[in-house]
Amino acid sequence: MEFFWTLYSLQTRDLLDILLVATVFFVISFFLRGTQAMALLRGLVLAGGVAIVVSSVFDLRAVRWLLQNIVGLLAIAIPVIFQPELRRLLERLGRTGLLINRRIVPDTLRAKIIDDVCAAAERLSERRHGALIVLERNSTLQEYIRTGIALNSDVSPQLLLTVFWPKTELHDGAAIIDSSGRIASAASVLPLSSARNMQQPKLGTRHRAALGLSEVSDAICVVVSEETGRISIANGGRLIPRLDAKRLRTILNAFYGPERTAGQSLPQRARELVNDWVIRMRERQKTERQKNA
Repeated sequence: MEFFWTLYSLQTRDLLDILLVATVFFVISFFLRGTQAMALLRGLVLAGGVAIVVSSVFDLRAVRWLLQNIVGLLAIAIPVIFQPELRRLLERLGRTGLLINRRIVPDTLRAKIIDDVCAAAERLSERRHGALIVLERNSTLQEYIRTGIALNSDVSPQLLLTVFWPKTELHDGAAIIDSSGRIASAASVLPLSSARNMQQPKLGTRHRAALGLSEVSDAICVVVSEETGRISIANGGRLIPRLDAKRLRTILNAFYGPERTAGQSLPQRARELVNDWVIRMRERQKTERQKNA
């Protein structure tokens, strides 16, 4: 009866309140999905639910007292346990909030950069020369640019092929294309991924560095494997492997194509984020089908 009375007494403000809380939990679960924190959080919720049901059914006062007093400890423990995931969540929320005042790359230059990166990646893949090319978007990468050798040059396939030639001094690091559409640096050092449950545990240092940068920024990382010559893309903490030149161009057009954020409203930006998420999910499904085949 209390349940039906609560439903009957609901007002528009109450429904809005419930919707906002549900949205907050959905957003948090979306960013934690596929991480080690999600499995740990699922275990905590399951263990807590079982303890609450058992203490209520059998009237276990000691267990109920423990559950009531452990909430305060969880308020301190959860930020410590989930510190990397919470940091990543706040950074992504900050990037998807207000527009950042930055130099906007013209559409024609973006298209040229995509063509040059695809051409260079295809040739590097054929020659099995390892490469790591980073495309800067909203998040600034100046701290990583400073770790490399400054170039400040136009993007071209020939320059990228020269940078990643195995006998050059610059081939071991990352080449970063900044927000102005120029190669800002080469041989830059990137942070390695902190994820403990990678899709492919035997990933090399280049792939781990690409994943690591994509976890702390919205940059797009194009990786060419030195061992297999396969092309991959890291974005949003996920790796899209085994790409050919056509799929690489499609994904780069979706993630780095003509500028879509300038002058857009928040609903329009939300649609773009959903579209990017759908593309990542489709690529993930293709990868899983290839593994099962």
